[in-house]
Amino acid sequence: MFSITGSFSLKAQVSGADKIKDKVTSQNYTFKAQVVIPQIGSSRQLTDSYDLTITKDSIISYLPFFGQAYRPPVDATDNGIKFTSTKFEYLEEILKQNKGWQITIIPKDVMEVQKLFLTIFNNGSANLDVVSTNRQGISYTGFIK
Repeated sequence: MFSITGSFSLKAQVSGADKIKDKVTSQNYTFKAQVVIPQIGSSRQLTDSYDLTITKDSIISYLPFFGQAYRPPVDATDNGIKFTSTKFEYLEEILKQNKGWQITIIPKDVMEVQKLFLTIFNNGSANLDVVSTNRQGISYTGFIK
């Protein structure tokens, strides 16, 4: 006969999908773009310095743009999708079979961007489609941080 002494503690482990769900539902996360997919030309690998940050109070975009502009930007040196929005609609929809979320963001105080469609999967990978007013649409793939 033997005895075991000591204390044991069991901690509930939070799965990756639960962490992603918490970030999405709290509207506090960052999409890190890894690849940009323009409508014209080939896709390009990106550095990790390009992102889209979402909070309850603001949307901050720092993304590159490659493609055709229908009207040149006011500042010719700034050709990216770079803005901060504090007035926006945030619509969250669960994907079929609960595999993630479809987020639609409609900035109300940014003239260049009409809509952002962000598809987030339970494993943290994500796709972003941007619909602009004066530019071709563009897509990005990356992950949620």
